[in-house]
Amino acid sequence: MARMHARRKGKSGSTRPIWRKTPEWVPYSPEEIEKLVIDKAREGLGSAQIGLILRDAYAIPSIKKITGRSVTKIMKENDLGPKMPEDFLNLVRQALNLRNHLESGNKKDKHSRRGLQLVESKIRRLTRYYKKKGVFDSDFKYEPSNATLYLR
Repeated sequence: MARMHARRKGKSGSTRPIWRKTPEWVPYSPEEIEKLVIDKAREGLGSAQIGLILRDAYAIPSIKKITGRSVTKIMKENDLGPKMPEDFLNLVRQALNLRNHLESGNKKDKHSRRGLQLVESKIRRLTRYYKKKGVFDSDFKYEPSNATLYLR
């Protein structure tokens, strides 16, 4: 499949192996995994960071396959989920960094300006999607001047 903002095709990603039951080498039960997710969420980590930590440090290949629920769903059930979706916040953080870069003496950096336009178009597209799904209010609008308020 082609890239969104480039005229080239992407590299194919690896596929996860198919497994019907939990592998024998996973040392944790689903309840223990949920407890680990809750502990990491209380530390202030996002769902992607929790997944990476559990994969690398605890040898848990797939939280969803073992527990039957995603990390985000486990966090929301325990009232630890973020107010806004994580992918939206990551894009807002990236746009804010680019905007700060352009304002701090790099006004002629055309490549960063183009990158900011592309990131903000992704944000607007994602906002439209989340409005359709009911995650955001119908009157929600992304304002670059209020970007720091979204990250709190």
